[in-house]
Amino acid sequence: MSSAAPSTRTGAHQFVTTRWSMVLSARGQSSDAQTALARLCEIYWYPLYAFVRRQGDSPHDAQDLTQEFFALLLEKGWLGDVQRERGRFRSFLLAAMKHFLANARDHARAAKRGGGLIALPLDDEIAEARYQRETAEHVSAEQLYDQRWAQALLAQVMTRLRREMEEAGKLAQFEALKFCLTGEKALYADVGRKLGINENAVKVAVHRLRSRYRALLRAEISETVATPEEVDDELRHLFVSLSG
Repeated sequence: MSSAAPSTRTGAHQFVTTRWSMVLSARGQSSDAQTALARLCEIYWYPLYAFVRRQGDSPHDAQDLTQEFFALLLEKGWLGDVQRERGRFRSFLLAAMKHFLANARDHARAAKRGGGLIALPLDDEIAEARYQRETAEHVSAEQLYDQRWAQALLAQVMTRLRREMEEAGKLAQFEALKFCLTGEKALYADVGRKLGINENAVKVAVHRLRSRYRALLRAEISETVATPEEVDDELRHLFVSLSG
């Protein structure tokens, strides 16, 4: 989703340049705002697809609805009623999808399948296979959406961190140490032997990797809220969603 990483500081001056703030400020009318919105949407196709499926739509209908929703969102700029102080992208997107579904089910719809607009990476077969594999029956549509949103954000952070480490010539170190970010277990002494460093050096490297991961997570969250004060709330919501 990201090319240039946002500032990890949360002061108002730095925060105003983040993607969702840009979209809200421009209300989606400028080309920069539209590009920022498209990039924000990239990781949300599967959470919304899973939401639509859990609402009871067939795989084919869910695919068409999700594609059409994103096409219309990017084309029409449904941002006029978003209030900046309540403009969390996660909440906005879910509310917009609910509104869209209510209207779509009242009218015959033409499946746009992108319609020549900005394309999002919705792979229909992979989406449905994933939905069948990982969906828990007791989870509501809203809970499922939040869980997949949280997972998508964490995956994006991991991708960004891996890219950074690779660009710094430390891909092997990242691969050896990523266990500390994913809940896996490993002995520092064993990792040290693999990397050719001592156990204390492994502890230092793990601390740095975790610190950078947390900074990137905050930066990624900041791209999806309207004010710096909302970052911590969204982080809490993310971890609650993952634990549900």
